[in-house]
Amino acid sequence: MLRLENVTISQGGFLLRADFEVQQGRKTAVIGPSGAGKSTLLGALGGFLPLGGGKLWWNDVDITDATPGDRPIAMLFQDNNLFPHLSIAKNIGLGIRSDLKLTPEDHLRVEQALKRVGLVGMADRKPGELSGGQQSRAALARVLVQDRPVVLLDEPFAALGPALRHEMLDLVHDLSEEANATLLMVTHDPQDVRRIADDVIFVEGGRAAAPQPAGALLENPPPALQAYLG
Repeated sequence: MLRLENVTISQGGFLLRADFEVQQGRKTAVIGPSGAGKSTLLGALGGFLPLGGGKLWWNDVDITDATPGDRPIAMLFQDNNLFPHLSIAKNIGLGIRSDLKLTPEDHLRVEQALKRVGLVGMADRKPGELSGGQQSRAALARVLVQDRPVVLLDEPFAALGPALRHEMLDLVHDLSEEANATLLMVTHDPQDVRRIADDVIFVEGGRAAAPQPAGALLENPPPALQAYLG
């Protein structure tokens, strides 16, 4: 279980508050207006932004001050964050060891991840030789080899067309189900929520609300959410 205890996140004049729990294995969409703090929330959970106050817990272990690499959390960013001068295999291998000194077992994990995301035969290609969808798959494979119980997705498929985005969401759903991973995903699209999410965190007005069941919330949204959805 991921628990945010009276958390505040401050950036310049912006302040975001959160106090809730995310149950293990749940797939949670993070939605809200542009600039509300959705990416800020994920960045703080991943350890890339400091907390201004409060505590962050994972299964009763305080991870508030843990570095990103020491957290039980993997994050996939909007731009996929692939290094253009490295092969796809090496980009994925970075998820295991940042110095790329991989053991034979590590190389096997990379091969298995490539197979799982449908990139067999593309290990030696550079990111620039892949389509946008294939790059997203490679970035997802790097998350996969990290084998973390919590996965954060900051709109990594936003630039893809609807059909390809749905394909990637289905793959994320299947992978998270297989690993019983806790998933938090920023999205602007209610269809993405309906496709993949068990719960919704609505971020608005300086507050990240506690997760609510996605279906019920979308069917009967509170006024602020209704205004956002249109």
